[in-house]
Amino acid sequence: MKSIQLLPGKERSLLRRHPWIFDGAIATGEADAGETVRVESHQGQFLGWAAFSPRSKIRARVWSFDVNETIDAAFFAARIQAAIAARSRFDIQSDGMRLVHGESDGLPGLVVDRYGDTLVVQFSSCGSEYWKAVITQELLAQTGLQRLYERSDASVRSLEGLPEATGWLAGSGDTAMLLKEHDWTLSLDIAEGHKTGFYLDQRDSRQKFAQYARRLNFQRVLNCYCYTGGFTVAALAGGAAHVTSIDSSGPAIDRAAANVALNGFAVERSTLMDADVNASLRQFIKDGLSFDAIVLDPPKFAPTAAHAERAARAYKDINRLALSLLAPGGVLFTYSCSGGISADLFHKIVASAGIDAGIDAFISERMGGAPDHPMTVNFPEGEYLKGLVLVRK
Repeated sequence: MKSIQLLPGKERSLLRRHPWIFDGAIATGEADAGETVRVESHQGQFLGWAAFSPRSKIRARVWSFDVNETIDAAFFAARIQAAIAARSRFDIQSDGMRLVHGESDGLPGLVVDRYGDTLVVQFSSCGSEYWKAVITQELLAQTGLQRLYERSDASVRSLEGLPEATGWLAGSGDTAMLLKEHDWTLSLDIAEGHKTGFYLDQRDSRQKFAQYARRLNFQRVLNCYCYTGGFTVAALAGGAAHVTSIDSSGPAIDRAAANVALNGFAVERSTLMDADVNASLRQFIKDGLSFDAIVLDPPKFAPTAAHAERAARAYKDINRLALSLLAPGGVLFTYSCSGGISADLFHKIVASAGIDAGIDAFISERMGGAPDHPMTVNFPEGEYLKGLVLVRK
């Protein structure tokens, strides 16, 4: 068994059971991509078993902190079983759910989503890639499913020195499918959609938005970065009179239109725009428009903390524009899915946007990912999705 030894003082995070080891923390030792290494402190104290990644800034990711544990097929069987069992304790109103959420389930670099009878998997680290065959076998065995599609095309793989990989690892067939969520139906394509085909992490936020629409009787709703229209359908299901939805992706807008029709809503209740969000918001302000509710769910502006400053300006700008368009008493659901933007920083960005817009608002609620995308005590970085519900004064 190969080993790596850390520099003095660099063992503190591992003693708190944080699973990441950065390149600058390592004094000696190396291994092949994905190979399991013994991690030791500068004094030789055992700290964990980790998967080595020669090219990543996160040079190793810990599989286990138990010296007596062996990283083998049985280890992955047990971890996958525990992750799946945990989902039975969450209230998931959908036939689509996340079964494995990386570090939070003790499986760094592995994401597994289930859409009905199909599994979609992302292997985003050298360690998960190394054990791909074993993980695939265990997922199929423990779920009893026969279809498993790989979506290892996230940009983070390049940081690991891994090429993109997509396609069927088990089974075959159509990649387009329907998803039941709460009281509505949504279509998606696991081969073409963002992430693994859909934003399952916003499931509870969509339901919450529908509840606000019903309770506050929204008339004019604006859904920015609408993607395939999840929040649009939620607003219409909540009784909103009209929803304007904007996204710069033509295919996403087409699927959003299909989702509106799929749920039986009249076409005149929805306007779908293939357009730039920022330019559209500025034009709406010039036109003197206002909205009872606005959703801002933009793409990831800051994948790492290094991008935070530039991303903060982008988040501030869109929130300033949205707040300017919000009618008095109106509701803004605003989000950041950027790992490089903390919840505290996001709050400060939105507050600054309000100051620039000359608008104050109550924070009605703080939102996060659905419970099948858990954050754990030992891995706060799992809180990538942050949201605020604001009610304009």
